[in-house]
Amino acid sequence: METLLSMSTKELSRLEVMQRLSKKRMSQKEAGEILHLSTRQIKRLLKRYRKQGAAGLISKHRGRQAANRLTESVKKRALDLLRTKYQGFGPTLAHEKLVEKEKIKLSVESVRKIMIEENLWKSRKLKKIVTHQLRERRACFPGTARQGRCGELVQIDGSPHDWFEGRAESCVLLVFIDDATGKLVELQFVDSESFFSYAQAAKNYFKRCGKPVAFYSDKHGIFRVNQTSSGSGDAITQFGRAMRELDIQIICANTPQAKGRVERANQTLQDRLPKEMRLLKICSREAGNAYLPEFMQDFNQRFADEPRSEVNAHRSLTAKDDLARILTWQEARTISKNLTVQFEKIVYQIQTERPTYTMRNAVVTVCLDAKQNVTLIYKGKSLPYTFFHQQAKQSEVVIAKDLNKTIKTKPTPIPHKPAPDHPWRVFPISKKSRNVPAARGGDISALENG
Repeated sequence: METLLSMSTKELSRLEVMQRLSKKRMSQKEAGEILHLSTRQIKRLLKRYRKQGAAGLISKHRGRQAANRLTESVKKRALDLLRTKYQGFGPTLAHEKLVEKEKIKLSVESVRKIMIEENLWKSRKLKKIVTHQLRERRACFPGTARQGRCGELVQIDGSPHDWFEGRAESCVLLVFIDDATGKLVELQFVDSESFFSYAQAAKNYFKRCGKPVAFYSDKHGIFRVNQTSSGSGDAITQFGRAMRELDIQIICANTPQAKGRVERANQTLQDRLPKEMRLLKICSREAGNAYLPEFMQDFNQRFADEPRSEVNAHRSLTAKDDLARILTWQEARTISKNLTVQFEKIVYQIQTERPTYTMRNAVVTVCLDAKQNVTLIYKGKSLPYTFFHQQAKQSEVVIAKDLNKTIKTKPTPIPHKPAPDHPWRVFPISKKSRNVPAARGGDISALENG
């Protein structure tokens, strides 16, 4: 009785070679070169073929259970956690938590296989590859021979997202990432992308790491004047002015792909950070900002690369780098003959003991900080002042991104319904009809005949 054997392509190739060897149409050395085996292994296979036939070439491990397979108890425990505590996690992040927090030993591919079988994860189709011009990590700075120095180029961006998954209001995460290492150097939750929010994030970064050589950003109005008025070709934004005083270059990318490292970091952060804060039950922006340093440290240990150079390009802050003054909104104003200055619909009266004529038509710098405190700077010194007059509030200019936050919707008023005995509901009686007797039975025709 003939027996059907199922053989793989590899085993069929071996069967063909063994048949030729048994008929002495091929040497053992040639057979080893075809099957990529040693002569000793060819002799062993030939011996098994002559003794057992084609069945001797089938692997002995077929049909056996793997020695390192997952036990049902481990698989059930992992599946229970994936359905409850780690619901919505991706395979890679879920594997990290199962291994580090739950002490379950299994591979990331095992987690992915379990999630696909239980419809907890869908395998992603490969996207159509779009070719973009490659840009290596910061290669070198003009005038130096060092390559890949940390702090030479820092990519910055803001990522609006529901970071707290409904437990708090949606906000924006400011992301600063080093180009040479892919290391996060600053994270901060803010209301929106604005000059003061970026200034505060940059201030924290400068105090911790020092000043970088350059910032790499998009063409947001905070970093670049996109609509210059006539005759002002050298216009600069407030953030650009502050970075120029600190000797930090701002480079604006033409496309999001050009600053792909921070864009990819945003995607990773949007996947991992909300889930980490969910496990820690973080429900406020203040608690989120307090947790970010710990998250940054763990993120950098997992994903940061080693730079090609050990040189740190960060520069230390000096006495001239007065961040409290530089990172303010600054505008120039001319002092009137009455020693007054107008800024943001408020007239400031300068108080001075020197003769008034010495300061007429002089130019002062008005500095506004994030707490709306105003400082008047004249020749490097602050001037005392008092509030003289405040104009009525007029219409404001609002960026399109902040329009929804600015508009305050009022609840629709519920119309008041008068009571049944309200005077407005009583029909007015004329003086002529007051003496007319009432009709019998309420018939109106009796009144007409009477």
